[in-house]
Amino acid sequence: MDTKETVLDILATLTGEDWHHALDDDLFASGMLDSMDTVQLLLELQDQLGVTVPVSEFDRSEWNTPNKIIAKAQA
Repeated sequence: MDTKETVLDILATLTGEDWHHALDDDLFASGMLDSMDTVQLLLELQDQLGVTVPVSEFDRSEWNTPNKIIAKAQA
């Protein structure tokens, strides 16, 4: 599975929604992710993709859409 599909699967698990057609929707503004979900997202990204982001350095504006998360995970 590629990075995009892995990220979208993680988001689907966390939110119960399919994000394939909403890649630029704001996950936080829509209420789909909260602070607890953010921690879980970061843990899953680390476990599944090896992406390490300390919670203290997490900036929502850089991780607020599926496309931004995918881009960060591929960096």
